Amino acid sequence: MHRDVLEWLDLPPVWLAVFAATGWGAGQLWPVALPWGGWIGGGLVAAGVVLMTLAVAQMLGLRTTFIPRRDPSALVTGGVFRFSRNPIYLADALVLAGLLIAWQAVWALPLVAAFMAFIAHRFIRGEEARIAARFGAAWRNYAARTRRWL
Repeated sequence: MHRDVLEWLDLPPVWLAVFAATGWGAGQLWPVALPWGGWIGGGLVAAGVVLMTLAVAQMLGLRTTFIPRRDPSALVTGGVFRFSRNPIYLADALVLAGLLIAWQAVWALPLVAAFMAFIAHRFIRGEEARIAARFGAAWRNYAARTRRWL
């Protein structure tokens, strides 16, 4: 397979789709409905989309990248980044949890934790190393006061 295609496939939204499809399949095998599951799931998905939109808007406003594995030009520490060093990945986890609940795949919710661990290993560690190399003490201070997820 061509290298560009492989790089395109190795992006967080693609992995989110893989984990979501796995959860959907699990829900088809053994559906477990929660009372108000559609509303709860929809609310989590909506919260994730709003959080993601706010984070991307902040990054674009500071003219830095939100694309994984690219070097940032600015250290974003305000707005939603005050609460999480990775609000976009947190938003992905909210979306996944919401989909699983809405799809009656409640017993597949451990996939959310697996997704978060996978993302941390596959993307966050490298991103944080690049940010630390570029922003030094400013990054260390930010990382010391702001959690990775929440």
